Amino acid sequence: MTEPEMDYPFPRPSAVEMPPVYEKLRESCPVAHVRLPSGDEGYVASRYEDVRTVLADTRFSRAATVAPGAPQLSKNPPMAGGLFTMDPPEHTRLRKLVSREFTARRVQNLRPRIQELTDGLLDEMEKLDPPADLNTTLAFPLPVMVICELLGVPFEDRDKFRAWSDAFVSLTSHAPEEVASRREEMVRYLGQLIERKREEPADDLMSALVAARDEQGSLSGPELVLMGITLLVAGHETTVSMIGTCVLTLLRHPEHLAALRERPEAMEHAVEELLRINPIGDGGPLRVTLEDVTVGGTSIPRGSAVLAAICSANRDESVFTGRPTGEFDPGRGSATSQLAFGHGAHFCLGAALARAELQIVLSSLLGRFPGLRLAEDVSALRMTTGMMVHALERLPVTW
Repeated sequence: MTEPEMDYPFPRPSAVEMPPVYEKLRESCPVAHVRLPSGDEGYVASRYEDVRTVLADTRFSRAATVAPGAPQLSKNPPMAGGLFTMDPPEHTRLRKLVSREFTARRVQNLRPRIQELTDGLLDEMEKLDPPADLNTTLAFPLPVMVICELLGVPFEDRDKFRAWSDAFVSLTSHAPEEVASRREEMVRYLGQLIERKREEPADDLMSALVAARDEQGSLSGPELVLMGITLLVAGHETTVSMIGTCVLTLLRHPEHLAALRERPEAMEHAVEELLRINPIGDGGPLRVTLEDVTVGGTSIPRGSAVLAAICSANRDESVFTGRPTGEFDPGRGSATSQLAFGHGAHFCLGAALARAELQIVLSSLLGRFPGLRLAEDVSALRMTTGMMVHALERLPVTW
């Protein structure tokens, strides 16, 4: 096998631009041979149909990523025993335990509370003298409040698990020793929280999971801890990122922003286009092939690391028609085909919740602050680097 010609992840020119190499890969090298941050070799699929294949085909395994000697995305290998490192049927068993909390009906019932939390944050924002950092005032606290209430985690501990969470999604931003230390801290924290829920159960998801463990034996002790970590990290990290980048996209397109103010009912579809054009990362969780596989005309040997580049798939010109795929077009009919939440068995458990949060927060923000605009030139904005989840370092706005 020849040496990889490219290092992954690919560089982004700015906070609002995707790595330009993806367009070239879709045209001429849909499955690229790359070197990963760990130093291992792997493959990156960039076309829509190939990405769907990697996401859903059982020959591409999540569980195999924690097998001894498996290639890794970073020097911080994933923790075994959680939803992100399982395949069906084990994955199906654990997912069923929490899926009822994230159904469309359950999320619909949560919407008034999400609206109430959003309104409270916007009330506080109105009291500020602009400019303000929207990350601090809205994008971070809202998803954290929502997932804390859902799980039964004290909101006052948010700064702790924010730091721990960043370590869990680190590629190169944290040293392996630091990642290991923060993981241990979060495991201890969840262990203590579980004991409190055992002694004083409440009407929240963690209490329900503790009961499922103690009364039904539906999951093991380590699985219970990792389930809590997974829900806490995934339940806020991605939505924090999306709120910031979606607001930035709207502020960069005042004509579409004005149209959404006039037709707020169009926000639901606009969110699909915002999800399409604002990736939370370049790829997704790594998969390892269980046998020799051919994808996009490329032969991938058994035991190879493979990444599905959702950010590239969501700009595939063969699927997303009309205006150029790099442009924001809230009227794009094909936007509902976007893969931001994945595909297959690992389709994002919290997709309905994330959509509700985005629809509510964007509609409320635009309605409350009709003069909202960027307080600095967009060229001054930066994305976080070295992590699986990209987010704006800050989003200064005025009104």
